Amino acid sequence: MDNRMLQAKSSIQLASPRVRQMIFSFCVLLFLVMITIPAIGRAQTPQQSKPAGANPIPEPAIPAILTAFDKYEVVGLPAAHGFKDADDFILTLIRTPAFSEKVNDIAVECGNSLYQPVLDRYMAGEDVPFAEARKAWRNTSQFMCSTSAFFEQLFPLVRAINQKIPPGKHLRVLACDPPLDWDQVKSLADFPKGFDRDISAATVMEKEVLSKHRKALMLFGIYHLTHAADPKNPSAVSIYEKDHPNLTFVVSDLGTFDTDSPALSNSPFVSWPIPSFARAKGTWLSALDLSQFLPPGLSIDSDCNVRIVISKSTQRPMEEFVDAFLYFGPQDLRLKEQMPADVASDTDFMTELQRREAMSGFSMIVTLKEFNQRILNSAENPLLAFKQADTKAIAKRCLERKAQSSTPK
Repeated sequence: MDNRMLQAKSSIQLASPRVRQMIFSFCVLLFLVMITIPAIGRAQTPQQSKPAGANPIPEPAIPAILTAFDKYEVVGLPAAHGFKDADDFILTLIRTPAFSEKVNDIAVECGNSLYQPVLDRYMAGEDVPFAEARKAWRNTSQFMCSTSAFFEQLFPLVRAINQKIPPGKHLRVLACDPPLDWDQVKSLADFPKGFDRDISAATVMEKEVLSKHRKALMLFGIYHLTHAADPKNPSAVSIYEKDHPNLTFVVSDLGTFDTDSPALSNSPFVSWPIPSFARAKGTWLSALDLSQFLPPGLSIDSDCNVRIVISKSTQRPMEEFVDAFLYFGPQDLRLKEQMPADVASDTDFMTELQRREAMSGFSMIVTLKEFNQRILNSAENPLLAFKQADTKAIAKRCLERKAQSSTPK
């Protein structure tokens, strides 16, 4: 599971509902920065509530995923939400020679579909400047996409792979975020109407993959990939599965589960190879509720009222949501992804991100100097933390940032 709170689809109430999904990550990024505040652990240990079911059986991860393409047209993996181990695994997977023999497309959450023609030419090896190509992932609706080290590597890597395989085997990267021209967005009123990221992704998958019976790897946050999503807030996969059932195989990591074991030897996965793949159905692991793999949702309204939200949709067995799990080593020793230097040091781009983010009303980048210091401070701890922050502290910080961002410069 991806960066837990970026993934959680919280019920954030903002002045303009049509842009709620777009600015969600901006609001929740406030929470992620607040993890330096004294926090309450949310992890679950297997010893606390281990239901009935068979033991999951670990398999070599890359061969298992490649084999899944023999039966399914789409395999979904969580990617690019701060979990470095998962992202590094994906980069290894797509470099495996057998991958391009089985897969036609890589569909990404972090891709602005406005730039699909540019992206196609870039992936085909045409003379497209990198500064032009990277608009496809830097100019999406999501802050985490714009600052992702994973996507700064993924797109150039796929281009390089294509240069080493026959044209008929070239991998196509599909940008699944709705088209958005940030040059035309000067205020909230300028955001496109009906902006829905999951509907956009489902539409791209139906048009470019499923209707053509191509094979695709989907790289999204896990909530966009789940089978049995909340009907009021459906995932991309659950939307297109209404017309294309049983064609998608969804793989998740283990989220917050087993992140508080007192010793490495206490983990139920201590004997598993790293990385490992395990099928979900019928196992005690898949019988656990989704809520045991994710922190509860975080709701922040436009007045900075903060509350913890535990959705009923998360209180169902994991096997209703996913088909398999990936294990990347001890759960509380996983690595977080750092912001790449070429992004953080690009003053013009960071200033533009500051402009975009300020529209949400929850400005994270009050000053670039302060933001850069937070990046430097985060380097002190390389581990990916799964903790629930103090809601009062979050609300206080939200109010402070609103006041600072509204102060005339």
